[in-house]
Amino acid sequence: MTAESSAPVPAPGADRPTALTVGAAITAVEGAALAVVGVWDMVAALSGQSKQLALNEFGGLVIVLLGVLPLFAARALLQGRRWGRSPAVLTNSICLPVAYYMWQSGGAMAAVGVGVGLLGLVGIGALLSPKSTAALYAPHEG
Repeated sequence: MTAESSAPVPAPGADRPTALTVGAAITAVEGAALAVVGVWDMVAALSGQSKQLALNEFGGLVIVLLGVLPLFAARALLQGRRWGRSPAVLTNSICLPVAYYMWQSGGAMAAVGVGVGLLGLVGIGALLSPKSTAALYAPHEG
């Protein structure tokens, strides 16, 4: 990692593009949702709702850890660190097949799937917008 890739862009307190803030916020919401699902899975296993205690505990822990990466990526984006964009775009991209399979389930899950898909598309668009790219990859003075 070079000093250039880890230097904050823009400086703290400077104006960041709205698109970058929206992309970071969506990524944070997705990360938090993953973490909540992971904790719920672990609690369900401990409360006896699952027959496979060890599998649910481990699976829940993995899901919590998968939720932490988008949270760190969102924080990095808000600080202007360009490394946060790749995991954030990946997280938003994963929303698209999830939305598709939710849509295929039908009923209320279809409506939730539409929301998940729209959230993913807006997140990708915000993170890959020209203003976000310019803010993250602008040349540094120093």
